[in-house]
Amino acid sequence: MSILVIGGAGYIGSHMVKQLSTSGTEVITLDDLSYGYRDAVKYGEFVEGNLGDPAVLDHIFSNYTIDAVMHFAGFIQVGESVSNPAKYYRNNLLNTVMLLDAMIQYDIGDFIFSSTAAIFGEPEYTPIDEKHGKNPINPYGRTKLMVEQILQDYDTAYGLKSTCLRYFNAAGADPDGELGERHEPETHLIPLILQAASGRREDIKVFGDDYPTEDGTCVRDYIHINDLCEAHSLALKCMQDTGRSARYNLGNGKGFSVQQVIDTTRKVTGKDFKVKHDERRPGDPAVLVADSTLAQQELGWQPKHADLESIIETAWNWETEFLCQQQ
Repeated sequence: MSILVIGGAGYIGSHMVKQLSTSGTEVITLDDLSYGYRDAVKYGEFVEGNLGDPAVLDHIFSNYTIDAVMHFAGFIQVGESVSNPAKYYRNNLLNTVMLLDAMIQYDIGDFIFSSTAAIFGEPEYTPIDEKHGKNPINPYGRTKLMVEQILQDYDTAYGLKSTCLRYFNAAGADPDGELGERHEPETHLIPLILQAASGRREDIKVFGDDYPTEDGTCVRDYIHINDLCEAHSLALKCMQDTGRSARYNLGNGKGFSVQQVIDTTRKVTGKDFKVKHDERRPGDPAVLVADSTLAQQELGWQPKHADLESIIETAWNWETEFLCQQQ
């Protein structure tokens, strides 16, 4: 099998490329390197270009035999999507439609889409299952939901099969130490805390400690990057075996508070660091946890790195390796 991984130089995409390649799948990576890193693509073929460029898509689909496409090239910063929505509608929505049209033109019928828990908006209940209402509260979440709706229409009209995987909080790093999380700017909690532990950051800010949770800090569902990638492989196989589209929520099914992440990081790293407490951020729910029962039942998926220590340990190994590379 040959798979086109779009955004394969980014955090999740690069781990996906490795997992596919080491399992014997031929991989072609497309990335414009606006947020990804060329040195993160350690396996398969690499094409530098933008998925919104028809010439680039024509080149790939004309020169490679592609059996399926995995799309990880969405912009993900919620705050930026509010201040610059045009950037998000252009990349996350319009460029994706161009990609889907090219797939139909070249008769490629299987598509895995990197979606998000942001499509649900403020939680009506937790854990959040697939039946939960979809009311995104920012342009980022809206673009992802719009693509999901477009994919339903493209299935009905053109027979394009798709699986949308709604991530909660991807975390951790490649256990072999080859790959890790490199966002610029970094907005995710675990790498920010690890940067404080390693000395790359002066402190870590906790936004709100008076939530109705056990220790007063927000609770989030963290899923290890390798478990996330495994779900993609299983979703593709299931889609090809059944010939039907699907939607799944992906998470551990249990949450960890910000304070738990801080305490576990201190335990794993043996480092202390400054923690500053600040006011709550608008729109931050107290608890966001996934109900991944459907994915477990239909895909046979089961997280293997569900404990917080394992997630942080792999991320810390990457952080220390990254520091060594910079010296």
